[in-house]
This record gives sequence, C-alpha cells and structure tokens, in this order.
Amino acid sequence: MPYSLMLALAAAAIALAGTPLTRALAARLGAIDVPDARRIHAVPTPRLGGLAIAAGILLVAWGSRLLPGPAARLDPRPLLGLSCAVLPILALGIMDDRRNVGPWGKLAVQASAAMVLVVFGYGIPLLTNPFGPALELGAFNAPLTVLWVVVITNAINLIDGLDGLASGVVAIACASLWIVAHIHADFYVMFFASLLIGACAGFLRWNFPPASVFMGDTGSQFLGFTLAAVSLLQNRKGTATVTLLLPLVALALPLADSAVAFMRRLVHRQPVFRGDTQHVHHQLLVAGLSPRGALFAMWTLSALFAVVAVMLESLPRVWGLLLITVLGAVLFVTFELLRALRPGREPAAVRTNTRRR
Repeated sequence: MPYSLMLALAAAAIALAGTPLTRALAARLGAIDVPDARRIHAVPTPRLGGLAIAAGILLVAWGSRLLPGPAARLDPRPLLGLSCAVLPILALGIMDDRRNVGPWGKLAVQASAAMVLVVFGYGIPLLTNPFGPALELGAFNAPLTVLWVVVITNAINLIDGLDGLASGVVAIACASLWIVAHIHADFYVMFFASLLIGACAGFLRWNFPPASVFMGDTGSQFLGFTLAAVSLLQNRKGTATVTLLLPLVALALPLADSAVAFMRRLVHRQPVFRGDTQHVHHQLLVAGLSPRGALFAMWTLSALFAVVAVMLESLPRVWGLLLITVLGAVLFVTFELLRALRPGREPAAVRTNTRRR
C-alpha cells in the first residue's frame, strides 16, 4: 500500500473515531450551536469537531516518526514548529466555540502563531514573478509570511458556513498540493497533505449535510492555519511556479469569497468582521439549491481551480497567465450570476450554520 495512502487512512480513522468523543466534550463544555434566526439547522449541534481533525493529523504525524518508514527520516524541525504553532490556534478555537472572542484578539493570536512558524524556518523567501525570475524577499519574508498565514486561516474560517464545505475545500486543495509535491519529490509536503486529506475525509462522515457535529472555529482555524503552513513548505525547494501561485489558485474560491465579503462590508460601511449571509454558499441556497446541491457546486468549483493550479506547473508562462485570467473571469461571472439571482428579500431558510460568518 502506498505510504501516503496509509497516512491518509490512519488520519481518517482517528478523525472518524474521535469525532463522537468531541461531541461529548462539546456538551460538557457548553460548546453547542443553538438554532436561532440565523441558522439553518433545526436542533442544537455540538461544535469542537475540529479537535478530532487535529488529533488525526498530529497523532499520525508524530506516531509515524516512531515507526519504520520514510517519515522516521524526516527533519523534525518543521513538524515540531507546526505542532507548537497550532497549540494556541486550537486553544483560541476552543475559547471561541464556547464564547465569543473579539476579532482583534483572534488576529493577535493568529499572527503570534505565524511568527512561531517563521522561527522554525517557514517562510516565503521567493515570490513568483510571472514576468521574470522569482523575487527574493529578504527582510519582507517574515511580515509576508505572517500575512499569508492570517489570510489563509481566515479564508477557511469564513467559508465554513455550510456543512462539509470547509473540510471538502481543504481536502481538494491539499490534493493539488500533493500532486505538485509528488512531481518535485517533496516528501514533506506529500506527508502533511496526505494527513490533511485523510483527517478531513474521516470528519466528513459526521459533517456531511445534515451534520451531526460542526468543526467550529477550532477546526476551521486549525485547517486554515495548517494548510497555510504546508503551502509554505514548498518554498524550501525554491520552485518559482509553486511559491504562493499554486495555493493562491487552488484556494481561489475561498480567497475570492473572503475578499468580496471584506470589500462589500467596507462599501456598505459595516464592520468588516461582522458576519452576513451573502457568501457564495448562501447565495447558492437563495438561488434554490439544497444544502447538498450547494455543497457539491462549491466542491466542483474548488476542484476546477485545483486542476488549474496543477496545470500551471507544466504550462509555459504565457499560457499560465492566460489560464489565470480565464480563472478570474470565471470567478467574476459566478459572483455576478449569483448576485443577479438573489431576490430582493432574502428567504428565511437561508441562514449560516456557524457563528459570525
């Protein structure tokens, strides 16, 4: 059995078995999502499912280093750095799932955790330049790394407004990272990507609509943060086509949705961190799709962008730029069509199933 598949299955098994335990823990801690006028689910639903995802990834990652195999020969520094960095992220998520944490407090913790990654060697030493050689960032490495991690973390956090959406999008993006890492024989990226895919798949058993448990901010922030860290690992190879461009394209949907939400709130002079029901997945529901139909539509778009991201690896630079332009046009048309289909008055059935989205 391929080693990556073994890792994914092990992470999936732990997430699958651990999710019911997190439901019991959520009930004990009071981390329950109670239905109200803003939510689509009809019964109180536990949060904290993200703890099972984190357990699947971290336990298998460290356990595989103790067993014979390729992981036992890995440099421990990146794994140790990621493990140290996600601890405050998990603690923040648990606190946020039990009671509200202010946006500036969340950003401060996310930025501090990102700096831990920088200390352990994560970074963006090179920035892809479609018109020439890759750019060396020098002193801008650390601040851009922190910005990158914070943006990706919050993009996944914001898109977690529909059962199964965040875990599915992350798994699809990680599949594209795995393929490109395999092309470059970058085992470390393949290692982490396999764990993320497996843990998300195991959790989806309980989170597929109608979900019996939510990952909560504990899971969405952990997944976003870990995905950002894994994408940074590919910079170690100095592959210009990979640095930021690949994950940017693979995550085009959540990033674009977050950017549009940010600009929309600025234009309407609303607090940029206050949630609304105008994200893409909400508008798909307004357009008449069922929760599962909206989920599959979002997964399909994410898969399309992931395929494009992989194609960028082998295409000439001019064709790559053309493909990115077409991708941007597809996103623009998608947002405009959904806005045109949106009725003047929002149906009561369209409500987010997570907080502050």
